[in-house]
Amino acid sequence: MENTTNLAALATEARNPRTQNIDQLPTLDMVRLINDEDAKVAAAVAAVLPQIAQAIDAIAERFQRGGRLFYTGAGTSGRLGVLDASECPPTFSVSPDLFHAIIAGGDTALRKSSEQSEDSPEQGAADLATAGITAHDALIGIAASGRTPYVLGALAHARKQGALTIALACVPDSPIAAASDISIAAVTGPEILTGSTRMKAGTATKLVLNMISTGVMIKTGAVYGNLMVNMQTTNVKLVDRAQRIIMAATGVDQLTAAKLLTEAGSIKTAIVMQKLSLDRSTAEAKLAANKGNLSALLRTS
Repeated sequence: MENTTNLAALATEARNPRTQNIDQLPTLDMVRLINDEDAKVAAAVAAVLPQIAQAIDAIAERFQRGGRLFYTGAGTSGRLGVLDASECPPTFSVSPDLFHAIIAGGDTALRKSSEQSEDSPEQGAADLATAGITAHDALIGIAASGRTPYVLGALAHARKQGALTIALACVPDSPIAAASDISIAAVTGPEILTGSTRMKAGTATKLVLNMISTGVMIKTGAVYGNLMVNMQTTNVKLVDRAQRIIMAATGVDQLTAAKLLTEAGSIKTAIVMQKLSLDRSTAEAKLAANKGNLSALLRTS
């Protein structure tokens, strides 16, 4: 474990001079100051867009070869990884096994703090080994401070297996960056509350993870234009959205879209049936031949 001098030198642990008297401000001034600090996050993420794009392309390549994406982190970083992973299956109709998130302390740590769990690199490695990461897969190690032992242990194990390793931190030149193939360092500076990385660092982490998972799904054909054509229709709102997606993609009215969706069983198949005048089985076969990539199918038909 690193000593307190090294920890005190981290930008994420520094005291923010702009907010030293935040406890004395009227509420409106307080929230204005918080908002001013939050406005810096987008610029911090913009500075690392090339590295984010590199990560997206590298993960997408792994997915095309049957690989998976793992996330690991502790505390807020771990929770944000779990959030991103859990939102991908319903959004893109992919297997939950494709996006696999591991948080220090296990699922209990999602609701109850388990901060001591982050101090064991051995546990980080063991948890990732139990999850079964292989050379085909990719791992995003998330640590706002860039030095969480649990994450370092997981990254070391992933590299031994030959997996792609990506570091996501909010400080420059971090230990997790040195331990990874790709480093994403969205440097957000001192927090509004000293050391509270659930704030600016957490926001930056969420933005980056949103970009990575969405970008990978776009690259691998889960999206048509800006339409979520892989979406699951599991409630009334989503059935209505699915019908509107079919309408937007094909130009049919809602009654026809509803009929197509019922006949096809999925948004993609409905669109192929309508645009190419095919029956369901033929449409499904064509989609399968194109690995489910609707854009690729329609471009070549």
